[in-house]
Amino acid sequence: MTTPTPRTPGTQTPTPRTEGSTAVRFRFRGWGGVTAMAALVGVLTLAVALLLPLAREHRDSGLDSTPAARTAPAAESCVSPEAQTLAPSAADGPTIAAIKARTGEQRKLVVGVDQNSYRWGYRNPNNQGAALEGFDIDLVHAIAQNILGDRNAVQFKAIPTDRRIGAVRSGEVDMVVRTTTITCARLKEVAFSAPYFRTGQQVLAAKSLALTGFDNSLRGRTVCAAAGSTTEADLKEGKFGVKPLIVPNQLDCLVRLQLGEADAVITDGALAASQAAQDPTVELKGKPFTEDYYGVMMRKDADDLVRRVNQVLAQYRAGGWQTAYDRWLAPTMGGDSRPYLPANPRYLRTS
Repeated sequence: MTTPTPRTPGTQTPTPRTEGSTAVRFRFRGWGGVTAMAALVGVLTLAVALLLPLAREHRDSGLDSTPAARTAPAAESCVSPEAQTLAPSAADGPTIAAIKARTGEQRKLVVGVDQNSYRWGYRNPNNQGAALEGFDIDLVHAIAQNILGDRNAVQFKAIPTDRRIGAVRSGEVDMVVRTTTITCARLKEVAFSAPYFRTGQQVLAAKSLALTGFDNSLRGRTVCAAAGSTTEADLKEGKFGVKPLIVPNQLDCLVRLQLGEADAVITDGALAASQAAQDPTVELKGKPFTEDYYGVMMRKDADDLVRRVNQVLAQYRAGGWQTAYDRWLAPTMGGDSRPYLPANPRYLRTS
């Protein structure tokens, strides 16, 4: 693996992901007859009847839609998804009690992670037993230490990108710590901790390819993203005339890029920097074009676990976070961690 020259974060301000709706107003002038108005009403009624199933299908897909400003349906909008979490607490509750009640070899925190994201969650072949390590893995150990008093009391489960939500909802894992972006769409299905990392979507491509970012330079290009990622819906919209290539895992995109089956990859800049470290022939193109936050994903009814993880994160920000950044991410993202540490968290969720 080759480590590239550390990148200095750009000065361009990314466009935050926002949630909301746009009201469209129609004004008619000079309509001279009741018959014409009745005909218009009939046409509008038919249009609504035809479009409602499509809108419902889009809403239920759990995918965001607009690259720079992700918009939720008006009736189910949320504001500042990264703040839709519970205040920290060290108190035990039913979820934590059930974890602590596990016995023997089962007395572990079960966590869904990635095992292929270099410097985030990956198996190091140079370590004994090819142990998992990385920025996300360090955070998991800190959570296990707090809940079970043993940083190694963890059962890691490798979860593909497109199975993260399902693994949490089914109870297969207690939580997922896997570079997962907090979005309003996902908050309908799972709960999140406060954010522990700030990033943004960015383009990754061969150094020799004349691309300038997420813009018209991508026109006609085949662009790869992982299924279940926040990028998938953006690509399927076909903006800038891109041809989407959707694969199960993020690392699959790097392989497709190396095989020449994709011209570019769009993913979180933090992940893209680590992928560039694995292949010196690729590089980040342009600046981040969104603002995203990673959070720990848990079940919607696991309030005590959400509060406990937020308690851990509040303590982790004081020292452990920077230590993990310096060890894992500084070689690929630069020594200045300030652009990536989220601001002091807000806790807008009350129940």
